[in-house]
Amino acid sequence: MGLEYAIDELYATGWTALDTAGCEHAPDGRLYPGPDRVAEEMARAGFTLAIRYADLFDCHRAEWTDATGAPAGAVVGQTRAEAAVYALSQCRARAAAPAPA
Repeated sequence: MGLEYAIDELYATGWTALDTAGCEHAPDGRLYPGPDRVAEEMARAGFTLAIRYADLFDCHRAEWTDATGAPAGAVVGQTRAEAAVYALSQCRARAAAPAPA
């Protein structure tokens, strides 16, 4: 996937770096939220983010749960930052999607 793709997906949800606190710079110069900032943004949306390294697959798995502790989503990435950014993009995209009929 790559960090650039995760950032593209995040920006596609309408995320902006108006507040640069906790942001990092991508190689192409764009700002993106670091893992701690992602956890804060997800907490404000009512989710708890956990990122762990999966040694068997040599990747990072980001999982988020709702206020009741029920799983709400999970993604993987090559780095902790990539997994965090992609998790935030998926969480934002799901929140913006219309409810199924």
